[in-house]
Amino acid sequence: MKVLCRNMEQDRERTMISSSPFVISFLLLVSVPLLFVFAPRVLPPKTLPSIPDRDEMDDLALFRRATLASAGGSGGRGGGLRRRAAAPPKIAFMFLTNSDLSFAPLWERFFRGHERLVNVYVHADPSARLLLPPTPSFLGRFIPAKATQRASPTLISAARRLLAAALLDDPANAFFALLSQHCVPLHSFRFTYHAVLADSDVPPATNGDGVVRRRHRSFIEILSGEPGLWDRYVARGDAVMLPEVSFDQFRVGSQFFILARRHAVMVVRDRRLWKKFKMPCLKSKEDSCYPEEHYFPTLLEMQDPEGCTHYTLTRVNWTDSIGGHPHTYRPPEISGDLIKELRRSNSTYSYLFARKFSPDCLEPLLELVDSTIFRD
Repeated sequence: MKVLCRNMEQDRERTMISSSPFVISFLLLVSVPLLFVFAPRVLPPKTLPSIPDRDEMDDLALFRRATLASAGGSGGRGGGLRRRAAAPPKIAFMFLTNSDLSFAPLWERFFRGHERLVNVYVHADPSARLLLPPTPSFLGRFIPAKATQRASPTLISAARRLLAAALLDDPANAFFALLSQHCVPLHSFRFTYHAVLADSDVPPATNGDGVVRRRHRSFIEILSGEPGLWDRYVARGDAVMLPEVSFDQFRVGSQFFILARRHAVMVVRDRRLWKKFKMPCLKSKEDSCYPEEHYFPTLLEMQDPEGCTHYTLTRVNWTDSIGGHPHTYRPPEISGDLIKELRRSNSTYSYLFARKFSPDCLEPLLELVDSTIFRD
């Protein structure tokens, strides 16, 4: 009997050993789908955060309204400064901020007496704690905003929201200047206004009615062949930008610009390039991720290169930049000579704005308003 039991146990062990490969294979087969389900929740993502779907849907609805509202008006390809009413062309000053508008009192002095030629729009990050009460020109001029952060396409989205809001708000908005809370004017409003409107080097256009219309250029920096450009091109992945944007078409330029109205419409209407630029960068390429410096120059260079100056009117000092941030001017540096130096360019034009200034520069700048800044 003992022999029989021993034989039965040995048979059972042999059966378990022989069936174990099948059990292991079965368990592996079942675990593969589970791995795809749970791995993204456990393993760290390979890319930086992307734009939330809800934000993207809200933006598409806004951009569609702005595009439709501008259809057949001054937003057409050959459009110039045509307006529905006999109003003079206006400049939309669009402030992109994540902190207090510390230089609002300086901008109030800049706008004073020219209110009929100005519209102000502000996109303030919802997480920003704005402690200073808005001054008259900024009161009620905040548009619905979404969260923004560096190394992400959210800064592009914010600029496009500002453009769409300005297009919808006033058909007399002919130019759209993107600024930050750290920007200050270098000239009087009168000088700035005439400098922007006087430029019309683009060949005039007609819409088939025999009427010749002046086409104004956009002041936007567009550069190619810059050091590190390839690293920025592949920041989302080696071939992610293809086929819409080849490396030869990829451009870089300052985040801050002044767009003519037809180009503002072009930006909010775009879907083709946006589907590439909205993709998040790889975490391993975070140091090369500056989509806001590439989307606008690339889009306009591909669609209307002759309609752009290829230079910006906002002066920035990169001589001692830290972590991708330019030099920040402090009160001891503020002087009439600095303002005159910041105005100078390597060409025939003069810079109209400058950044980056610390908030405590307000008082020394206000002291220079009459003696230097507004003396052109």
